[in-house]
Amino acid sequence: MILSDRTIRQLLRQKTLGIQPLDDGQIQPASVDIRLGDTYSIAEETSAGIVYLDSEVRYRTIRAQSYLLLPGQFVLATTMEYFRLPNDLTAFVEGRSSIGRLGLFIQNAGWVDPGFEGEITLELYNASRSAIELRAGRRVGQLVFARMDAPAQNPYRGKYQGQRGATGSRIAQDLELQK
Repeated sequence: MILSDRTIRQLLRQKTLGIQPLDDGQIQPASVDIRLGDTYSIAEETSAGIVYLDSEVRYRTIRAQSYLLLPGQFVLATTMEYFRLPNDLTAFVEGRSSIGRLGLFIQNAGWVDPGFEGEITLELYNASRSAIELRAGRRVGQLVFARMDAPAQNPYRGKYQGQRGATGSRIAQDLELQK
């Protein structure tokens, strides 16, 4: 079940759900607006020009109040907000329609798992033919919360727990665990 603004406010008051910083105006009828933080990460090019999924990827991370996203460019960004989800809530990121209509695609790579705590890394892609200026504090998407039928038996405690800033892929850690 998708949570309403009323339920989101109640969970925030009870401190069951944590979102910091949060302005009341960010709470929408069935979501919470998320804002861009000031950290961006760009995957460094490899000498072979190929990203291998079984190798560690290196990133160049910058902090800036604005970032110019060129046409066809991909960048990781972070939310301004730090989230703390209880073990019976999950969430997913949706882009804002007004931003998508400009050619800026915003998502994250899956669900925000129950038990997750941290800033959310966003994957941004400029599909337009013009550069797009990104600014810290700009509302770019929304987080939609859904209540699970029961608390997770194994809430999230993974490699991105507690992340701050635009966090690059840690796929190489998965490979180490498989060995």
